[in-house]
Amino acid sequence: MGIVGNLSSDQLQSFNSQGYLVIESFSSSEEIDAMRKRMDQLLDGFDCSSTASIFSTKNQQQSTDNYFYESAEKISFFFEEKAFGDDGALKQAKQLSINKVGHALHEIDPVFKTFTCSEKLTGLLSSLHYKRPVIIQSMYIFKQPGIGGEVVPHQDNSFLYTEPTTCTGLWLALEDATVINGCIWAIPGSQKDGLVRRFIRDENGVHFDKPSPSYDQKDFVPIEVKAGSLVVIHGDLIHQSYENQSSKSRHAYSLHVVDTDGCKWAQDNWIRRKVSPEPLYVS
Repeated sequence: MGIVGNLSSDQLQSFNSQGYLVIESFSSSEEIDAMRKRMDQLLDGFDCSSTASIFSTKNQQQSTDNYFYESAEKISFFFEEKAFGDDGALKQAKQLSINKVGHALHEIDPVFKTFTCSEKLTGLLSSLHYKRPVIIQSMYIFKQPGIGGEVVPHQDNSFLYTEPTTCTGLWLALEDATVINGCIWAIPGSQKDGLVRRFIRDENGVHFDKPSPSYDQKDFVPIEVKAGSLVVIHGDLIHQSYENQSSKSRHAYSLHVVDTDGCKWAQDNWIRRKVSPEPLYVS
């Protein structure tokens, strides 16, 4: 299958220099509306009494359960840490309590699969020199108003490690993302320093193999984008987002891709698939 790259030389140079690239108007309003409406339907059908799994980038090793592990091949729902009151009940409607939905939307749901397998996305991956790309996980992230949780500084290669490292994050804004409602912040050029630590799964559960380095918050710059913009994130880029304490949500659809051409998936990654995912294409 022949895939034609769609990034210019200037865009590639900027990505290689900064570690991230913003592509404005990557998705149309019709595509955005379709994904948001489909997520509304999925949430309407979700029985929140059946699970209360919480997602946290600070304490995930304490809150990880089989529901989290099995989400690698399912559509699963994870609550915000601050969604529950002292009595254990939700403080607001479930639609305003979910942190994210993951991690196989791109495989199971036809609306999200359509975007994930689109020619513009495969063309982008071709520009980044992927030979046999696989979307290893997908997430619909809500960043809820008032309670949208902080995402601490991290690198995507830590969680989705291949030898050699090949992970790239694709973050599509479904709403405007600003410093007010919790946009991404990144340290430009930090990908050049390589991978700092890994998030591994073993007999003790999931945990990092090393403590987190200390980062100077002055080094981070905000990546504010309009709805429909795609942020391409190098797997070694240090990035984060703050809590959303505003009255506006910040919905996004996030994908992570790795290459399976001459690259080995680490067996101690948290994702352990029973069935290997199909590549988007073979160049």
